[in-house]
Amino acid sequence: MFCTHCGTKLPDSANFCVGCGVPLAPRTQAPVSAATPPVSVTPPPPPPVPQHSTPPQAPPRPAPPPPPAAHVASSAKCDWCGAEFSGAETSCPRCGAALRADQIVTESGWKELPGRKDMAKLHFGNSSCQIEGVYVPAADFNLDAGDGVYFAHHVILWKDPHVNITTMSLAGAWKRVFAGMPIIMTQAHGPGHIAFSRDAPGELIPVPLQPGQQLDVREHLFLAATTNVQYDWFQTNVWFTTQNGDDSETHHPIGNFMDRFSAPQNPGLLMLHAAGNVFVRDLGPRQTILIKPTALVFKDPSVQMHLHFERLGASSLGGLLGGLGMGNLGNLGNLGNLGNLGNLGNLGDLGIPGLGGGGRVNISFGGSGRGFSGWSNRYLWLRLIGPGRVGVQSVFDRIEGESRNISNFSYATEQTW
Repeated sequence: MFCTHCGTKLPDSANFCVGCGVPLAPRTQAPVSAATPPVSVTPPPPPPVPQHSTPPQAPPRPAPPPPPAAHVASSAKCDWCGAEFSGAETSCPRCGAALRADQIVTESGWKELPGRKDMAKLHFGNSSCQIEGVYVPAADFNLDAGDGVYFAHHVILWKDPHVNITTMSLAGAWKRVFAGMPIIMTQAHGPGHIAFSRDAPGELIPVPLQPGQQLDVREHLFLAATTNVQYDWFQTNVWFTTQNGDDSETHHPIGNFMDRFSAPQNPGLLMLHAAGNVFVRDLGPRQTILIKPTALVFKDPSVQMHLHFERLGASSLGGLLGGLGMGNLGNLGNLGNLGNLGNLGNLGDLGIPGLGGGGRVNISFGGSGRGFSGWSNRYLWLRLIGPGRVGVQSVFDRIEGESRNISNFSYATEQTW
């Protein structure tokens, strides 16, 4: 130790400084405490050793999403004409039908004609056809040089002055004259525009025909067709005869002849016009449907057809008369073939409710056999038998001779109720 006064080094046991004689302060010793067990202290873990010598970096940013892949056009088929189209198109280039539109189908299985936007353009070869208008549409053909169309002369609407028009004779001219059908078709050749229309509201029906395809069309519904579409006709063999005294008359509910269009070698375009709205149905094998004969627009050649009659049966008629208060006449049973009883005269005195004085009732009874009389509750149908596609129009004409006495008819089925 050292002297605090003069700084002389002193032994540990000295009480006075040997250099200056200053007494040294007594030293105190820390008391000895009871031994305490040693406390084990766990040293903190060493800091983690960095794996890399580079300084820490911020977490990487998420990779940006990849750019949207370019749309790859997928091929599909048009529901109406079967043409293949790419995914980028909105209307069929062959028939003009709107693509990817929900097809409206009734609960009974009828489909509406595919919707077509106004000014829809159809392409065939190097030419095109644009459907213009909605209420009374027109077909505007833009013909390339060498292309042509044929049509009935009364449907032309307008044309370019330099479009050439010639006649096209048809086979079986005399038969067509007797049937009231045109014996001469008119044809036009490009280049240039020519348009066709019917003077009635309705729908234009574009029907692209592929090689080997055929379509049967009821007469007077044809509008125009390209020159590579072949035209033919056949007898329908659907008829009935009415009798009035000694005079008889034959009626053809769908016409004596029916048009048949086909594309024997090259594709072609057929244009039809129907009144009102058009509905289409696909019939399965042996599946049948009853339609008004004058509502038929077209059918596949595989679809067969014949007449079908529905009428009030004798037992049902007897019950009807009984309900009118005609007493024992209500129990007529099977009347057999009674022919036409005609007008029963003044029934006002019979006491039938609702007839009063001067009331008259026309009643005729049907019988079995080839000929039968007219009924007030008789329906004449055209039965179509599949397989194949058929088209009908919502506007139809009354059948001539339907309410007269029928004496004979082509093959037909019959149902009484």
